[in-house]
Amino acid sequence: MASEAKEQRRLVAVTLDEASIGRGNPDQEHERAIAIYDILEENTFALPNYDGGPYALRISLIDKKLCFQVDTQDGAHLISHHLSLTPFRKAIRDYEMICDSYYQAIRSASPAQIEAIDMGRRGLHNEAAELLMKRLDGKLILDFDTARRLFTLIFALHWRG
Repeated sequence: MASEAKEQRRLVAVTLDEASIGRGNPDQEHERAIAIYDILEENTFALPNYDGGPYALRISLIDKKLCFQVDTQDGAHLISHHLSLTPFRKAIRDYEMICDSYYQAIRSASPAQIEAIDMGRRGLHNEAAELLMKRLDGKLILDFDTARRLFTLIFALHWRG
């Protein structure tokens, strides 16, 4: 019974709306594919006060807002949530800067320096996941790891490569 409830409280599909987001360069498409794969491998996702599931999530940009369209796995629309990207801009910018530093450090820095930068990178990623959970509080139920993976995907949507 518990495994059946867990199977219902999850995403089985995540798609990006190409009409609003557009296709990226090959590196961006690769990062997006990895982010989606990671989300689908392990996640906790549900709607408050709804016993259905599993779910399909479609992410788009509408009027410069992030839209999470939640459907049943069969495609029946359940709900859409629109989030302003403004609260995420600083997190995205800071995360991009530290990722750039990390990739540069891999080429020339000592292991201790790389580890220090990576700890900072993970810390920023965790803060962004907490922000996403806060913004979705009462709208969607997700665990911390799913929020981290969704932020990875949100970041991949903005990544310039």
